This record gives sequence, C-alpha cells and structure tokens, in this order.
Amino acid sequence: MENNRAEEKFAALGLILPPAPTPLGVYKPCLVDGKYLYLSGHGPVQNDKSLIIGRIGDGLDIEAGKLAARQVGLTMLSTIKTHIGSLDKVKRVIKVLGMVNCTPSFERHPYIINGCSELFAAVWGEENGIGVRSAVGFGSLPDNIPVEIEALFELY
Repeated sequence: MENNRAEEKFAALGLILPPAPTPLGVYKPCLVDGKYLYLSGHGPVQNDKSLIIGRIGDGLDIEAGKLAARQVGLTMLSTIKTHIGSLDKVKRVIKVLGMVNCTPSFERHPYIINGCSELFAAVWGEENGIGVRSAVGFGSLPDNIPVEIEALFELY
C-alpha cells in the first residue's frame, strides 16, 4: 500500500470518529466499483448519533458551518472504516461535492467546505487528500442539517 499512513495521521489529529450512519432512505452509504469508492451524501453526525442542525447565516455563523463540514468529513471517515476496514486503503480523494444549507445572501460556500477538505488533506496529505471539488449553496437540506457532502475516492 505504498506507505499510506492515513490511520497514523488521523490518530495524530486526536479527533474522534462518530458512529457510521445507517441509511434512512433507499440507498447505500458507500459503493466500491473496481478501484473506486463512492460515498453517498453524508451529514454532520455527532458522537451521540445526533445531527448538527441549523442554517448558515440564520442561526449558525460561518465558523460553526466550517466545523459542521469537518464533522461531515469525520462521519465520512467513519463510513470508510466501517465498510472498507481502514483509511489506509484509500489512495486518494478524487472529487468532493459540498452542499451548504444557507441564506440566499451567503456567498462563502468554499470556506465552509474547507472544514472537510482540510481534514482530508491532513489524513491523506496535500497530494492525495485534495481532489477536485464543488461547493454550492442550497435553500434547504434534509433535517435542516447545515452541510451535506458526497465524495469519490480511489482505492489501492
């Protein structure tokens, strides 16, 4: 596995993975196709299985939104470990789609999604942890979560 130390890097961050969510709809949380791992849209699951709730620009400020995006990233890492076994099996991040539940006047969607992207860069390194990305605003998201993110990874 070409010296992938993602598990070691994650442990050094001192962060805790929340429980991997179980689908509440008709979908798979992740799907492996050959050397690719697709993750469905994830929300910000906390350690007690509750969700972070709120809208950016209306009850949640930009820093709370960025932390929510980091929590989504942690939730995604939990799904990877639960279904794939180890973060070390991921070679690189290919694509991230970040959706931000925000007021119409909010314009800093990329800053919010950096909460997840910075986490992935810390786990898989700058070269492999940063892929292509879109960060867009939505008028609402399921259960009024502030952020939903889906991603595509390449596996070893």
